[in-house]
Amino acid sequence: MRKTLIAGLSVLAVAGLSACSEKTQDKIENAGAAVGSDIDNNVDRAGQKIDNGLDRAGAAIDRGTDKVDAAADNAAADAKRESREAKHDVGSALENAGRDIKN
Repeated sequence: MRKTLIAGLSVLAVAGLSACSEKTQDKIENAGAAVGSDIDNNVDRAGQKIDNGLDRAGAAIDRGTDKVDAAADNAAADAKRESREAKHDVGSALENAGRDIKN
């Protein structure tokens, strides 16, 4: 009877140890999954921040390009206006010179 009792207790002890190791394995597995999930989330957030930064940089470049285009257009318009005024001044000077020669 004693041997039977010891054998029964041994079986219960082994079953308890295997249950503990299953729990431990589950905890390790859950911890690993949590770490993997955290890494995945952090990588996703970092990627989003990089994308947002690139979007902001692209928008700033677009605004800068628009300003440069507008400045170039204004400079071209100013040059045309100055050219017209210079032609007019030269034409007026030639007319005056012609009148002076005629008189």
